[in-house]
Amino acid sequence: MSLLLQAIFARADHDGDRTALDDGSRQLLYRDLPNAVAAMAGTIRDAIPGFGPVAIELDNGIDWVIADLALLSLGRPNIPLPAFFTKEQRAAALANAGAVGSITVAGIILFDHAIAAVPPGAAKISYTSGSTGDPKGICLDDRLMLQTAQAILARLGEDFAGIHFPILPLAVLLENVAGLYATLLAGGRYLVRSAAAIGLANPFAIDDAQLVTAIEASNATSLILVPEYLACIVDRLERTGVRLDQLRLVAVGGSRVPLSLIDRADRAGLPVVQGYGLTECGSVVSLEAFGERDRGTVGHPLDHVAVSLASDGEIVIAGHFHLGTVGDARVDGPILTGDIGAIDGQGRLSIIGRKSSLIITSFGRNVAPEWIEEQLVAQPQIAQAMVYGDGETMLRALIVPSAPDADIAAGVAAANAALPAYAQIGLWQASRPFTPAHATLTPNGRLRRAAILDRLATRPFFERLCAETGPARARLFSVPQLQAGLAGRISLATYLAYLAQAYHHVRHTVPLMRLARSGLMAKSMLVEALDDYIAEEEGHEQWILNDIRAAGGDADAVVLDGPSPATACMVDHAYATLRDGNPAAFFGMVFVLEGTSIALASNGAEAVRASLGLPHTAFTYLTSHGALDQDHMRFFETLMNRLTDPADQDAIVAMANDIFDLFGGLFAAIAMEDDRAAA
Repeated sequence: MSLLLQAIFARADHDGDRTALDDGSRQLLYRDLPNAVAAMAGTIRDAIPGFGPVAIELDNGIDWVIADLALLSLGRPNIPLPAFFTKEQRAAALANAGAVGSITVAGIILFDHAIAAVPPGAAKISYTSGSTGDPKGICLDDRLMLQTAQAILARLGEDFAGIHFPILPLAVLLENVAGLYATLLAGGRYLVRSAAAIGLANPFAIDDAQLVTAIEASNATSLILVPEYLACIVDRLERTGVRLDQLRLVAVGGSRVPLSLIDRADRAGLPVVQGYGLTECGSVVSLEAFGERDRGTVGHPLDHVAVSLASDGEIVIAGHFHLGTVGDARVDGPILTGDIGAIDGQGRLSIIGRKSSLIITSFGRNVAPEWIEEQLVAQPQIAQAMVYGDGETMLRALIVPSAPDADIAAGVAAANAALPAYAQIGLWQASRPFTPAHATLTPNGRLRRAAILDRLATRPFFERLCAETGPARARLFSVPQLQAGLAGRISLATYLAYLAQAYHHVRHTVPLMRLARSGLMAKSMLVEALDDYIAEEEGHEQWILNDIRAAGGDADAVVLDGPSPATACMVDHAYATLRDGNPAAFFGMVFVLEGTSIALASNGAEAVRASLGLPHTAFTYLTSHGALDQDHMRFFETLMNRLTDPADQDAIVAMANDIFDLFGGLFAAIAMEDDRAAA
């Protein structure tokens, strides 16, 4: 029998009446574990004869744990597959490992894969990245997993294992070994819930309220988190004043943890310890001890490993480790981690960055991007960041905002203020989130830099335009006047005031198009598009005057009164940009105005009409323009994705950001004094 399983079952003799597993509705005592595991082993043996690898594709729960232990008892390699793997990643992993079956919520599924060369003694095949191209299944034996779990207990003491509440998927090795196995070896209660039950139905869109409530209700004494989950919990505690006083241990690993986040966690009462590890080493390699106050390290190496540094600072770990990958067995020996580190006078390890990701600027300065990323994600406006720029004069960053309206520029400026000049971010752009599902993040939270840069190089320009203008768009749509219009809660006076300013910017649309066209004569694709736009847009300002009359307003007075200062500012900026800069910038204005008109037409026009009791003839501009602009936006997306000139692209992004803010100013200048009565 597996050495690991024997050690777990030994608890049945000493702590048989204690609860081992608990999912909220079902409990298993330690004395019941052997029978439950034997029953599952029999089911697997009958359904999947032979000795080939078997996958587990279950949500967190007691069934996952029992299936895992049953495979250990059978000596069958287990392939844990996280739910966030894509269909392609799942298929690649199963084929690479030669899986003969899978345990799923629907039952056991059989496969007919080619036999794979799995190293003898493999108990677990861990796919850390879920790569679809060339997946690497790291093979671990039960001796390594037992040594790792025992070493964690030796560092922390068995007292930590009161009630452990798993947040990470059990398919992630860190939770599997450091959470499940360590808890069962210590005689603790493993209080396991489904992902949806704790606010992680989508692990990359966390319901922080549900997560913190679930932790509080569980009376959990220990958690294992990645830094992003820690940040989410800390933010919730700071905003609500809730305290999770029952927690005695919050272990954080997977990637660097900003010191500022650890300080915030301390102030929020979370007993955080940092750790460092690799799948190849069975998960945890080093771990802070309780009460360490000199932050910034990942603690001393655990008892089962020896850590040293190569001449270039690379961390080298000696001990009994993984057996190799599927199809490529290895001789046991030191692991060259690829991580750059330091060891202080007390023997504690610090992680500086990845050897492969080291940036050398054109000035010859060596920069570890992780150091700068730590400063960036410490800012409240920034959720994720990746720094790059090898060989360039300035560093660049891809930034994932913490909220749609987050001021990324302010966050970057704050991070730069804490960095020396050579390490400051010179250029940045917004990005979609980095996730394992998109192969841009490992399950443990490490950036897959090459994949992110590949995505950056190949993404369509329209996608870049949407991403890099997202915060500005959010600022526009947060303007109270626009929000009230979208909800249909504005007065007649406000609606007429909006139409008046719409008239004064729409009447410049065709003249601006003609000005842009005159400067783009050498670019036939853009000229043809402008010709189509001009033909469509002629006379639309008259629609607005007709709507004003139908709504009971004075159209002639609107013409005579002229634009508000905010409207004039937006129009003047557009003319100046087209005259003095790149005329392709006009398409940035198109992106803003057409996108906004679609939102107003689809969400606001009918609500406003109904609340004010106006005829449909008072809304021809919004309703007709909304329908037209939906077609225009599809055409616009295709046009932008055909645009290859970087200068044109940059000009369009810059103009769009400017117009979002100027258009927001136009709305903000509209008086709303009477709107409370209208609502």
